Amino acid sequence: MTEHHLSGAGAGAGGNENAEGALRTRSAGDAKTEPIIEFRDFTFQYRAQSKPTLHDINLTINRGEKVAIVGQSGSGKSTLTNVINGLIPHRFPGEFTGEVRVCGIDPTKTELHEISKMVGTVLQDPDGQFIGLTVAEDIAFALENDQIEHDEMHARVAKSAAIVDIEERLQAAPHDLSGGQKQRVSMAGVLVDDVQILLFDEPLASLDPASGQQAIETIDELHKKAAGDATIIIIEHRLEDVLHCKVDRIIVVDRGHIVADGTPNQIIASRVLTEHGIREPLYVTALRIAGQDVSEEDEPESVHSVHIADRARAELANWAREPRMIPPVATPILQLENIEFGINDTSIIKGISTQIFEGEVVAICGTNGAGKSTLAKLICGFAKPDTGRVLLRGEDITDTPIARRGRHIGFVLQNPNQMISKTLIMEEVSLALQNEDIAEEEKQARIERALRTCGLWAYREWPISALSYGQRKRVTIASVMVTTPDIIILDEPTAGQDWAHYTEIMEFLKSLNNSGITIILITHDMHLALEYTDRALVMSDGRIIAEQSSAAVLANPELTRAASLRTTSLYDLALRVSEDKELDATAFIEQFIARENQWREDVLEQHLGTGR
Repeated sequence: MTEHHLSGAGAGAGGNENAEGALRTRSAGDAKTEPIIEFRDFTFQYRAQSKPTLHDINLTINRGEKVAIVGQSGSGKSTLTNVINGLIPHRFPGEFTGEVRVCGIDPTKTELHEISKMVGTVLQDPDGQFIGLTVAEDIAFALENDQIEHDEMHARVAKSAAIVDIEERLQAAPHDLSGGQKQRVSMAGVLVDDVQILLFDEPLASLDPASGQQAIETIDELHKKAAGDATIIIIEHRLEDVLHCKVDRIIVVDRGHIVADGTPNQIIASRVLTEHGIREPLYVTALRIAGQDVSEEDEPESVHSVHIADRARAELANWAREPRMIPPVATPILQLENIEFGINDTSIIKGISTQIFEGEVVAICGTNGAGKSTLAKLICGFAKPDTGRVLLRGEDITDTPIARRGRHIGFVLQNPNQMISKTLIMEEVSLALQNEDIAEEEKQARIERALRTCGLWAYREWPISALSYGQRKRVTIASVMVTTPDIIILDEPTAGQDWAHYTEIMEFLKSLNNSGITIILITHDMHLALEYTDRALVMSDGRIIAEQSSAAVLANPELTRAASLRTTSLYDLALRVSEDKELDATAFIEQFIARENQWREDVLEQHLGTGR
C-alpha cells in the first residue's frame, strides 16, 4: 500500500512523528496546536470480524480544527469516528490495542452518556435522529435527560436554534421540514450540550445541491462562531461540495490505514484521491485533461483560487468551440399526459406532460419537495393520478395493477429500509425472482452479478441489520437489478456511495442501458447527471420547468436557482477561461464529459485491476 507523507501533514499510517511535528508547526500560526483527539498505534477488530478494521492508527487532531475524513465504503473511516464518539466499544464491541484520547479522556473507559457531552454526532439520515414531536422538544431531549431546569432549558434551546437559523420553526414537527431544515435541527440537538467536537456523518447524503451548500455554509458558520473552541469533523463522499468552504485538513483512509493527511492543496495535487477510489474536484480533472500538471503551488483547493497555466487555458477555451452534440431521434417508451395529483386538497403534481424515449438515461432533478419521487410513484402505479394518463409503448397503463406494471418498470426507493423485508442479503436479492419463470441457473447468475456489481458478494450471507445505510441502499439496487425490467427508476441511487461503488453501479446501469433498458434517475447529484444521462427533466413546485441536456441545465444559473440546483465547478472554470468574453458553457461542459469518459475508464481499469 502506498503511504503519502505530505509536507505539513499529520501522522499517517504506521506512525510518523516528524509529520506530526510538521503539522503542529504549520498550525502554530492559527493557534490550533492543542491536541483534542489523539490515536497512538491504535488497532481495532470487531467481535464478529476475522481481521482488524483499523490498523496502527497514529493521528492527532487539534482543538479548533476543521477536518474532512474521506475514503471508500468499508475503508474504516466510520469505525474511526465511532471510536471518537464512544460507540466503539460501548455499542460495537471488539478487541483493540494502542491508545486513544478524546478531550483528554479515554473514550473506551468512559460512559457513553459522558462522552456525548463532549462529542456530538449528526447522522447522515436526520429522520433516524428525531425524538420529539416538535423541533423544540427534539432539541431539548438531551437537556430533559439531564433534568435541566425549564428556564435554562428554554434559553439553551433558543440559543442552539438561533445558531443554526431554525428558531422560527421551533413549534413545527421535524418530519414536516425540508431536508436542509432537518439537518439544522440535528445540529441544534447536539449543540445544546455545548459539545467540544462535532462529527458530521455524510451530511449531504439526502440534500439537494442548494440545501447541501447551505449545510456546508452552516457548518462553517458554526466553526467560525466557536472562535477556535469547536473541532469539526466531516465524513463525506462529496469532497468537492465539502470544499465549498475551507477545511484545515483532509484525512484519507483506505483499508483501515490513514494513507494521507494534509492540507486540501496538498491532497488534491498529490493524486491520492483517485489512487484510493475517491472523486477529485471536477475542475481539477478538467485541468489535468487539458495537460496541466496540477501542483500544490497552484492552490487547487478551490476553482476560484487554482492557477490555470497558459497551455491549459488555451486547450480549455477550444472545448467551447467544438460543435454541440445533437441527440438522435428516438421512439417514446413512456408518455405522461397532463398528470395531476394531490393529497388532502394539496396539489403536488401540476399538469405534467412529457415523454421518456426508449434507451434513454434521464435525470429527474430539482429541490426537495419538488415532486420528483411522487412523479416516479405515479409512473410505477404506487399512486394513481387524479387526472391524466400514463402510457407504456402507447398502451394506457394508468389503471394497470402494480404487479403487472412491475414486470416492465422497476423502482428503487430512496430510503432502503422501506424496501427491505428479509433477514439476509441473499434472501432479499433473491426475493424478486421467486415467481419468475426462468431457469435456476439463470436466477443464480443474475443474483451473483447484481451482488458483485453492488460490492455485496462477499457479504451475501450477512444479516441486513449489520449493514450501514449505504450498504442497505446497494442491497435494494441489487434486488431490482436482478429483474432486468424495460425501465428502471432509481431514487437517489448513489446517495452515500463512495466514488468506486458509485462508478461500479452506474457502469452496470450503463451496461443495462446499452442492452436496451431505459433508465430514469431521480438525483441531487448533478455530477452523475452530467456523466451518465442524455437529458434532464428539471422540476420545481410540482411542474417540469425545463427538459434539456444536463450540461445545458448546469450552464444556466437562472434555471439552477429556480430548481435549487447548483452550477458545477466546470461552469465556474468556463467563466474563468472566458476572461469576460462570450463562451458556450454548455459546449464546454459537454466536451469535458466526452474527454473525461476516457480518463475515467483509464482510472477504473487501474483500480479494478488492483481489486480496489
